Amino acid sequence: MTAEAQYALTQDQLDFLEVIRQMVVEKVTPRAHDIDESGEFPQDIRELFAEHDLFGLPFEERHGGTGTGELMLCAAIEEIAKGCASSSLMVAAQDLSSLPMKLAASDELKDRILPRMASGEWLGAFCLSEPDAGSDPGAMRTRATKVDGGWKLNGAKNWITNSGVADVYVTFAVTDPDVKFSRGITCFAVMADSEGFRIDALEKKMGMKGSPTGQPVYEDVFVPDENVIGEVGKGFQVAMRTLDRSRLGIGAQALGIAQGATDYAADYAKERVAFGKPINQLQGIQFKLADMETKTAAARELLYKAASMAETNDPKLGKYSAMAKLFASDVAMEVTTEAVQVLGGYGYVREYPVERMMRDAKLTQIYEGTNEIQRVVIARTLA
Repeated sequence: MTAEAQYALTQDQLDFLEVIRQMVVEKVTPRAHDIDESGEFPQDIRELFAEHDLFGLPFEERHGGTGTGELMLCAAIEEIAKGCASSSLMVAAQDLSSLPMKLAASDELKDRILPRMASGEWLGAFCLSEPDAGSDPGAMRTRATKVDGGWKLNGAKNWITNSGVADVYVTFAVTDPDVKFSRGITCFAVMADSEGFRIDALEKKMGMKGSPTGQPVYEDVFVPDENVIGEVGKGFQVAMRTLDRSRLGIGAQALGIAQGATDYAADYAKERVAFGKPINQLQGIQFKLADMETKTAAARELLYKAASMAETNDPKLGKYSAMAKLFASDVAMEVTTEAVQVLGGYGYVREYPVERMMRDAKLTQIYEGTNEIQRVVIARTLA
């Protein structure tokens, strides 16, 4: 593969991306303000995405997906996030929650669950973090005890995307508390209608308000043996392999937020007149916009390189996905802050989208591993 073609999408993929772009402009962006104001999960956007096969992007054709690969998935998430970050999280979360199954589940479990996720009939949730175990999964307290025919789960998770709307909760629990944590955790597919499973109150968040975040609770929840994902005791490895890939979706979301804010600020600067001329003719504003566009473009190159590495199973993927997520999310926070500054007072009010973009950008520095954790991941590859 030549350097020029390394990150290239096929013509069919570019055509699909153009359909997504038009859909976002016409249907998603006009809803973004109301989604943020109401804080309600946008069921209409979910149905729109299902109708246009967007939930199929993370899946292979044999499971009903588009089979278009990691780069196309990232490009699509970026495109959606330009208009509405909460809506883009639907697709990113579908990728995250399905990855453990794609990487480690039995063929029977894949065939039973993945097609329904690819169609958008079912949504998924990835349940690793707990109230006292976010960046440190070694502090996990959720337990799974072996019983006849399966396992009984007890405990609680926290900060879980798609809480209350997901149909399958991919849950990590300690199955052997007497061994080192990385060897004593197992991954399970827990169905939302399981007896003893519930969602406690949803969080009231700064941003990403259209994506519900809450606390799943497990009280003697029975999970059959056939719903174990991968080997018993190997769940930590499944989680780490998942995050190496799922960080790309959050990097893409951050990139879309940054590009959306840059585009809006640039358009605003063409129209806003001060001192007798459009403010985009003032050097102070020109320099801001130039830096915003440059940093966003640099983030895209790093993300697309990491996405291409995911498609070839490059052994350096973990390092590059961490760098891509770290850099893109830091850029998103910086760029959206500058976009607010370009708009001045208008940037600080809800009538204009950049204040929402700034609030949404902040979360990309926190979830899927905080940026401090990403720096640890990167540094360890240099030791």
